[in-house]
Amino acid sequence: MTGMINELLGIRYPIIQGGMAWVATWELASAVSNAGGLGLIGVGGADVQWVEQQIRQMKVHTDQPFGVNLMLMNPQADEIADLLTREHISVITTGAGNPGKYMERWKENGTKVIPVVASVAMARMMERAGADAVVAEGTESGGHIGQATTMTLVPQVVDAVQIPVIAAGGIADARGFAAALMLGAAGVQMGTRFVVAKESIVHEAYKERVIKAKDIDSEVTGRSTGHPIRVLRNQMTREYLRMEQEGASLETLEQMTLGALRRAVVDGDVVHGSVMAGQIAGLIHGTDTCEEIITEIVTGARELLGQRFCM
Repeated sequence: MTGMINELLGIRYPIIQGGMAWVATWELASAVSNAGGLGLIGVGGADVQWVEQQIRQMKVHTDQPFGVNLMLMNPQADEIADLLTREHISVITTGAGNPGKYMERWKENGTKVIPVVASVAMARMMERAGADAVVAEGTESGGHIGQATTMTLVPQVVDAVQIPVIAAGGIADARGFAAALMLGAAGVQMGTRFVVAKESIVHEAYKERVIKAKDIDSEVTGRSTGHPIRVLRNQMTREYLRMEQEGASLETLEQMTLGALRRAVVDGDVVHGSVMAGQIAGLIHGTDTCEEIITEIVTGARELLGQRFCM
């Protein structure tokens, strides 16, 4: 099954780097692609000019396949979708919406389209729309999340669709990679592990916060708004959750978090910024190059999957 995703995407290893806003820049994405995985540029809320510059840099720094993650809530989503068509981006992943209206033109352009889904119903919908694969992302993930866990979501999606399924959420080492394959996934997508990669331009204070995180440091904000986000707890999350409990309006809560991710990623404000990270952060204890991360995971998984278990 892993060979299927490798062939589909033209990569050596079935490991995709998550398209994290402010984190997934050309520096990180090109390093992942050069190491044999699939690097993604994370559009987030950026404008079309920024995306174009990122693509230009990617084409300079790697000759390997790479992709772009388009957050469909981006105000310039239509313009960015057109840019990705013109640039003949080989792989597009999408989140925060339904990419149906772009699917035909992207597919005609030879692009592989892989939506991120959090439910069986959405996976089936994306398959009917023509998606080449889906990323089944469990609630363990950092950033915007759904309800189902990776352990429960992935096998149900695998059983529900005929296209390859990529597992995401709570995966950071060889054990998680091997477990995802045993659940029927064709590959994995990882975010938090790559946040602390040496090639990541994330502020060192952010990286250090992830590395020092304990298993209980993960927090979910925004459940009352219908847009839950997983982060590492800090002063900002404590204040946000207090305001949620007191019934603060959506506008008030949104104002509070405006620019919070950039403050953490770029400025290193891990007290008042939004330190998005998955529950697996407590398993990450250091920083490595993207090549070291991928080699460690692939080598370890081969050893694990080569073992024979008995009852």
